[in-house]
Amino acid sequence: MIDVMLVEDDPGFARRFVEAIAMSSSVRLTRTCHCVKDALEHLATEQPDVLLVDLGLPDGNGIEVIRHAVALYPSCDVLVVSVYGDKTNVLKSIEAGASGYLLKDGLREDILQHIDDLRRGGSPVSPLIARQLLRRFQPVRPTEPPPGEHVTERELEVLNLLARGFNYQEIAGLLGVSKHTIGTYIKRMYRKLHVNSRSEAVFEAQRIGLLE
Repeated sequence: MIDVMLVEDDPGFARRFVEAIAMSSSVRLTRTCHCVKDALEHLATEQPDVLLVDLGLPDGNGIEVIRHAVALYPSCDVLVVSVYGDKTNVLKSIEAGASGYLLKDGLREDILQHIDDLRRGGSPVSPLIARQLLRRFQPVRPTEPPPGEHVTERELEVLNLLARGFNYQEIAGLLGVSKHTIGTYIKRMYRKLHVNSRSEAVFEAQRIGLLE
């Protein structure tokens, strides 16, 4: 039996994990924590086989939880599941001891498979995160057009609002255009940034300096 501790403050994602794990006969959820303080307190007396941890928690960063868990229980496998895909958070999580890193925006329903992969020695990683890690060791080929080339000011304005958490309808209202027009801007940005989702677009824009 694989014992799992979940550290997640988003009720929707927490429920999704709970429901998925409940369907397994070989994985059980032993504890759900909603903040850093709660997680650290329970880790003092409870040893999970797998720690599923978000980074953006109400009272701090999940990286603190990762460090604490790995220091206490070296055999514990840590899987980050977060909306944050920036280089700083990814590298700090790995340095702290995380064995895998998945973006919520692209998370599929196979969380049980990811847990099994972890226990078998694997490292589940979202494609965007894998690409970011590979780029640290691969020089950019000068013949390739850089991502983000020719992004317009309007598209960048939409991207900034996306990064701040606004949805399509809200952005349309703020900019005084239709929701369809916003969708068109976003599709163009995805193509120019070579990405396929909101979190990838924000991450890539931060990486190349379009967003702070």
